[in-house]
Amino acid sequence: MKTKEYRMTFDEKARKIVDQLTLEQKVSLMAGNIDVTELKESDIMELVMGTDEGAHYNVTPYEAGGLDEHGVPPMKFCDGPRGVVCGNDQTTCFPVSMARGATFNPALEEEIGHAIGKEVRAFGGNLFAGVCINMPYNPGWGRSQETYGEETYQIGRMGASLVKGVQSEDIMACVKHFAFNDMENARFKVSVTCDQRTEQEVYLPHFKDCIDAGAASIMSSYNRYNGVQCGHHKYLLSQVLKKEWGFDGFVMSDFCWGVLDTVEAANGGQDMEMLWTQYFGKRLVQAVKDGFVPESRIDDAATRIVRTILAFDEGHKEYDMSVVGSKEHIALAKRAAEEAITLVKNENVLPLDKSIKKIAVVGKLADAAVIGDHGSSWVRPPYVITPLQGIKNLVPNAEILYSDGSDFEEVKKIAEEAEAVIYVVGYDHDDEGEFISDDTTDNYTGAIGGDRKKGLGLHDEDVKLLQETGSVNEKSVVVLIGGNMIMMTDWIDKVNSVLMAYYPGMEGGNALAEILFGDVNPSGKLPFVVPVKEEDLPKVDWEATDQYYEYYHGYTRLDKNGVKPLVPYGFGLSYTTFSIEAPSASVEGDELVTKVKVTNTGDRDGAEVVQLYVGFENSAVDRPVRQLRGFEKVFLKTGESKEVTVKTPLEKLKYYNPVDRQWVLEHIEYPVYLGSSEALEDLVETKIKL
Repeated sequence: MKTKEYRMTFDEKARKIVDQLTLEQKVSLMAGNIDVTELKESDIMELVMGTDEGAHYNVTPYEAGGLDEHGVPPMKFCDGPRGVVCGNDQTTCFPVSMARGATFNPALEEEIGHAIGKEVRAFGGNLFAGVCINMPYNPGWGRSQETYGEETYQIGRMGASLVKGVQSEDIMACVKHFAFNDMENARFKVSVTCDQRTEQEVYLPHFKDCIDAGAASIMSSYNRYNGVQCGHHKYLLSQVLKKEWGFDGFVMSDFCWGVLDTVEAANGGQDMEMLWTQYFGKRLVQAVKDGFVPESRIDDAATRIVRTILAFDEGHKEYDMSVVGSKEHIALAKRAAEEAITLVKNENVLPLDKSIKKIAVVGKLADAAVIGDHGSSWVRPPYVITPLQGIKNLVPNAEILYSDGSDFEEVKKIAEEAEAVIYVVGYDHDDEGEFISDDTTDNYTGAIGGDRKKGLGLHDEDVKLLQETGSVNEKSVVVLIGGNMIMMTDWIDKVNSVLMAYYPGMEGGNALAEILFGDVNPSGKLPFVVPVKEEDLPKVDWEATDQYYEYYHGYTRLDKNGVKPLVPYGFGLSYTTFSIEAPSASVEGDELVTKVKVTNTGDRDGAEVVQLYVGFENSAVDRPVRQLRGFEKVFLKTGESKEVTVKTPLEKLKYYNPVDRQWVLEHIEYPVYLGSSEALEDLVETKIKL
């Protein structure tokens, strides 16, 4: 992998090249290669989207900069994160990041990074902008399907793994959106505020984890933080990112409207205006000549861009189109879906017997190719296996009674006839995703996606469907499709089994069927908490111009308020059972090292995620009741035992002192918990004194 240390060996070469350049040449490196300063908006979008048949956003890599005469290739941008956005009916569509977060398997995520990196290179790209690690303050955020969960530690681990995998294929990984980008409808106008402990402990650590893993690029966000545009934010981009964290790569803006002022953006630390040249280019050259932007700032940006691109271009790996949508990558997408799908409830229903003769399948989403939103993360695979098709593939001799769920009497009738009923309900790209508005002040046309403004539960008609028909058949299974937490309180008692399938990718239907019928033992864990009431979560005004983020959200908020969730964070059932016992904790060097004995006590092979939580009840400051600070996935055959070691850096136990601007490790006794979910009844406890 082309680490920071390796990249810095190109520093002298990059500086020599930059020293030879004119001001105009240096500035030309700092923006997308579409000059829109004199174009109409209709012409701009035509250039961006293309006019040929099959054209769409990022159908080919977008280029920025490049100086052939000086041996500097352009940056060639490919979006993500559920695969490569380029091409038509070709690329591998993995489960969305939220689903991959549910695997709690960083090694698997690194494998996915390798596959994506290869496909980017096959399309001629050299940068993958699909490491999305924003943390949802509230699960209603429309794009939360693009991140890994609600917990900063888990997001950081998974994002860092994707970075490593992508960059091992000599592709620059771009981490986005820096920072506080957790609202979709208001993303162009909202200013987020929070206190410094919240900033440092909750919303920035996962970005630092990806920088520490060697990420080559960062994308700034559209929103404002403390009143300042994030694409112009000197504190975030120059102070925190470049100075405090030692980031050696380059910052690019979110596309088209991430830079709104030439001088403020350049002086704030923005290195590259994307997707086009509007506020940089000629305007930036003039700003330097007029003395508003020092040329040293241009030199720094140009050096960062040249240094990084040269490092990744030197001896880079080559792949042709045979890797795109290859059998190996599709098999990996299927495995990711298998490890992601989470069994939330099971009252002697699953797995179903494959000798079943008659199955009722209910819900319009059962027969829909639902793979996630239709914004910038939209991947076009060669095919998508729907839940209905997956069931037909696995049990071809069974009679399938299908209803879209709109006629409740029809559903009751087929539920009475069938041996089991499978409901497939939830969301699609119209319900949540990147916000595409018909309001031109939001810079888009159309009307899809956005935040879940109507609430966090199922659509009213689906709630009524489950309430009125869920009890007809004693073998009733609900499969939830969606990008984040879906409320279950109103209907969960009416059905016998619940699976969270997220948006499971192109092979999702096959993976789901294998879990339903027991060919695969589920091992996914919820990367979010499911509350009893929406009011247990932070309140967000999705159209706000100002939004305050509190220190607590998700499971830490419920714990602090003494509220029991409907389903705890990290929870997921299996078709086997596990015992977790004999916990121990010690300090080795700069790490907390915990160990626990895990035994598969059931009659099926399976996997368990051992989760490490650290408590802070003895802290001198207000801290969470307990926080996830480590996890390891272990695969065990029936009857097998293993000692599982879960480590975490002592850095992850510190709190931030805003007065001294320092991280503090308290020398106190810490409760240490190990187990299968965040709930106390699923944890065994030990203690350690630091």
